[in-house]
Amino acid sequence: MVYARRILALTAVIMVLLPYGVFAQQQPQRGLPTKIVPCTGVDCKCQDLITLGQNIINAGIFIAVFLSAILFAYAGWLYLSNEAIGQQQKAKKVFSNVAIGLIIVLSAWLIVNTLLSSMLKDSIVWTNICENLGL
Repeated sequence: MVYARRILALTAVIMVLLPYGVFAQQQPQRGLPTKIVPCTGVDCKCQDLITLGQNIINAGIFIAVFLSAILFAYAGWLYLSNEAIGQQQKAKKVFSNVAIGLIIVLSAWLIVNTLLSSMLKDSIVWTNICENLGL
């Protein structure tokens, strides 16, 4: 019994302190970009075009993951709140459709990102493509 309390206390301390280790390093901005179009007026450069493309892709991925989380929650509520077989089948169909859609979106992003990084030199990243191409 004493060991069980110690293990429970140790688990509680680890669960409380674990998130601090995740946030120990400064992370780049996550989520929706604050400004989709990085330039104003006619002073846009090639660098701004690359940043615009990256902002659109990041916003699309963020929205897709957010909507899929909402749909997963809806399907879970539908599955647990209805005992009718038809409604549970509908919930299972929503689960599978959302999972397939999310896999398609994330794998499309992975394919595009892999192709861009493999076709370009290793030292080139999205934000300095124009500089390395001489534009």
